[in-house]
Amino acid sequence: MAKRIARSNSGKTAQTKKKTQMKPQRWAGSEGKRLADSLNTLLAAYQVHYQKLHNYHWNVEGGEFFELHALTEEQYGLAHADIDEIAERIRVFQQRPLSTFAEYLAASPITEDRQVPPATKMAANLLADHEALLRLMYATADLADDVDDLATESMMIKFIARFEKQQWMLRAFTRG
Repeated sequence: MAKRIARSNSGKTAQTKKKTQMKPQRWAGSEGKRLADSLNTLLAAYQVHYQKLHNYHWNVEGGEFFELHALTEEQYGLAHADIDEIAERIRVFQQRPLSTFAEYLAASPITEDRQVPPATKMAANLLADHEALLRLMYATADLADDVDDLATESMMIKFIARFEKQQWMLRAFTRG
């Protein structure tokens, strides 16, 4: 993202400007494959996180029930839309989005939670997931910036802004 600003301030030549013009089949080569691979890793992590949100939503108990029940419901609703957007972006690159839980678990840096921990541990686990997802989002945004893919970069910026806010809220919850 900062690279784009630096490039625009340095004055692009006509040849460099030509590079960023839309071409039919622009994403048919290795750049599209790299972007799709990065997005597929994010998709896998997000799907595991999405399932964890459901697990926690359905099974939270105790004094923090109402807060965490509402929070997880809001987050899995947003996650559902984001996951679809990521998968459709992968298709733009003429690649196949991962689509089975076996694929998600194999590709995801986030692991599933087979337990039903106490609410405070749930929040801490979700916070750790947010940190992992943010790392993947930043990496994908940087890659998109490197190859002048404004659409993917814009999508990541939107997700990052929301996740950083959710991360702050989860951090506040776990400290309280």
